[in-house]
Amino acid sequence: MIVEQAWAFRARVEREASLRFARLAGEILSFDPESPVPAMMRKAAEDEGRHLSLCEELAGGPVAGGADARIAPRSLGPREAALYETVAACCITETESVATVTSLLSEDAVPRVREVLHEIARDEVGHSQMGWAHLAREAAFLEVSFLGRWIPSMLAGAAGATFEPFDAALDSAELLRYGVLPISRKRSTFAQTLLEVVFPGLEQFGISTEPALAWLNTQRTKAR
Repeated sequence: MIVEQAWAFRARVEREASLRFARLAGEILSFDPESPVPAMMRKAAEDEGRHLSLCEELAGGPVAGGADARIAPRSLGPREAALYETVAACCITETESVATVTSLLSEDAVPRVREVLHEIARDEVGHSQMGWAHLAREAAFLEVSFLGRWIPSMLAGAAGATFEPFDAALDSAELLRYGVLPISRKRSTFAQTLLEVVFPGLEQFGISTEPALAWLNTQRTKAR
């Protein structure tokens, strides 16, 4: 049941990502017609649609839910909002996904699960890269440091219930065989990816990660 629920959750996330990337492709094209990112976004939307089918297979059947919800604060203008969503969805969520899937591939998963993980991993590296590519382009046009105060909100969305109290069954090593990280491993992977990849990447663009680090430290303390 835990495994099926985990893959069903991923299926909903994939549907949301597919819809979001398709929308963002059009939004970014409207203000940066020379950018290569919209084409990358459209391909990513197709990738996520394929991932949705794979996740539904491992969930045991069709999964309902998952919609394109705008996640940027309403106070932001259209261009800043598109940047917010791209950073949240790609620089954070997709980068974390790459780390999660890579961690799972280091384990002895059952053959079909391993095939699915390989396919997802191959695509999501590119999905992460398109976020960083968009951030780099926008840094030449916008003052992107405004994102610093919003990174904790992005992290909270990406983390979900990762740092919440959990049932012992969610921390079983047996889950690894079916493509699910035990919760303690999920927490450590999430934190390590932020500290070693996401935060240094954001800092290169002058985006302060102090609020994000404070958020992470609070979550880790709460989860002990």
